[in-house]
Amino acid sequence: MKKLFIFLMLLSLFAGCSKEKKGDTLFVYNWSYYIPQEVIDGFVNEYKVKVIYDVFSSNEEMYAKLQAGATGYDITFPTNDYVSVMKKAGLLEKLDKSKLSNLKYLDKSLTDLITYDPGMEYSIPYVLGATGIAVNKKKVKNYSKDFSLFERSDLKGKMALLDDMREVLGSALMTLGYSPNSVKAEELKQAKALVMKWKKNILKFDAESFGKGYANGEYWVVHGYAENVFEELDDEMKNNTDFFLPEKGCQMYIDSMVILKSSQNKELAYDFINYIHRPEVYAKVMDFVKSPSINEEARKILKFQPRYKTEDLKRCIFKDDLGNDIELQNKVWQEIMVEN
Repeated sequence: MKKLFIFLMLLSLFAGCSKEKKGDTLFVYNWSYYIPQEVIDGFVNEYKVKVIYDVFSSNEEMYAKLQAGATGYDITFPTNDYVSVMKKAGLLEKLDKSKLSNLKYLDKSLTDLITYDPGMEYSIPYVLGATGIAVNKKKVKNYSKDFSLFERSDLKGKMALLDDMREVLGSALMTLGYSPNSVKAEELKQAKALVMKWKKNILKFDAESFGKGYANGEYWVVHGYAENVFEELDDEMKNNTDFFLPEKGCQMYIDSMVILKSSQNKELAYDFINYIHRPEVYAKVMDFVKSPSINEEARKILKFQPRYKTEDLKRCIFKDDLGNDIELQNKVWQEIMVEN
């Protein structure tokens, strides 16, 4: 999806309770726009630790960095298909769930969807969501709520698609009536042709700054994640933005918390995961990202409603780990990148 969009946020506070964690540092590697400052501050204060918080903008970026030898991180947040990939690669610590008492608050009807890590042996759900499309209603008056938007030449140069192979190819495959996990040659050929139609009208593939670009008027239509868009908008522009899950081509995800096998602070990592799923803490996370809550108790104390509900995800499909077959999609994606 994205490259070279990593910034470092160092948070170190030493006031708070007397838990025996003083002097420890937790290294967290998460998506951008994905956790409120007050949640990090609360953990730092309570456990009397430092948190070094680094961000990535795609699973591919995160995975490549870890595979290249980055060993300093304790916790990261892969999407469902990458949990499977990282588990197979031996990067993940098998979890001792006796240290995670707050898992009792998770909605079993949602955790039962987890086929990529049965029994949550290596990963704990963080956010359930879906990729959608944001439209500036002041600039675009009439539109279909699907990917046919990107075929409109009258919007040429004012739109962006995610720079993410699985998201874009998967959406094209679903628009054509196929599975986003297809690796069939003919279906990929058709998906490529459709993406090439979209490519003619977009300004660029953008997974790093599509939210900022939408906010400053560079884009009128963007494919991406709601939290990345709305975090950049003032109240007036929020009211003029229609964010929807496409009628065709909707892909959903569960981003999960995992402890890396190379972690030097595993006990603190357990504390962090358990802290996140305290209902009062998780409610703050959901009020920030405004996604459907996986934590049942947190739902009762939310201050804001999610931008879409779990029922809205019924037409959406998870991306699977394609194993070695991922290269078949990657080959098509590379062709899309270089062809006009």
